Amino acid sequence: MTHPTGRRDDERACQAAVPEDGRYLPDDEHLLREAERIAVAVGRMLPGLCEVVLHDLRRPDNAIRAIENNLSGRQIGDPATELGLRRIADPDYPGVVQNYSNQFPDGRPAKSTSIGIKNAEGRYVAALCLNLDVSTLAPLALTLASLVATDVEHQGETLETLRDRTGRELRSTIDSFAAQRSSTPRGLNRGQKRELVRQLHREGFFETRSSAQLIADQLGVSRATVYNYTK
Repeated sequence: MTHPTGRRDDERACQAAVPEDGRYLPDDEHLLREAERIAVAVGRMLPGLCEVVLHDLRRPDNAIRAIENNLSGRQIGDPATELGLRRIADPDYPGVVQNYSNQFPDGRPAKSTSIGIKNAEGRYVAALCLNLDVSTLAPLALTLASLVATDVEHQGETLETLRDRTGRELRSTIDSFAAQRSSTPRGLNRGQKRELVRQLHREGFFETRSSAQLIADQLGVSRATVYNYTK
């Protein structure tokens, strides 16, 4: 029987045997099986776009245990990459190497992330690697760049403001300020409320008559206090 990862039952049974060199734990196979489920799920979420490879670092000579969205042409049982070998040799090697430049065998550019998986003794037993085919995104990036481009004559110049300075945007700005400080608007201390009110004043939120009362209601203070905070 062939599994979604491209591996047959007899291959799975062979791979499941734990080496007898004493370096790894009996529970390591459980870690690999759980990581394999993750590899399959992530790969199926990004079909044709991101290659997901699970390396069994206990067996560097035939490390590839699962591969979804095969964009590199590698196969189950192929050896570990240089990065995998570094992890085998050095338990202190970084657990996550993220967003590094890579390349598929046919020359297509890729953006890769490699996640090392350690067992209870701190040894790397696996690595989950994601290789994003960025060549498919390049045309879209150019299209988006053209869409957002503005006339050079007025570049960087604000000719008008299309925002409504009342209501929704005001509440959103207050909520965002509080969230950045791991708080709610009413939970901000006096100094933070003063800082927020002065920011709102600088950004023109006091141009409408009802803004001061809305700010006061959001912060749980009086309208007079809000005006006092602007000084």
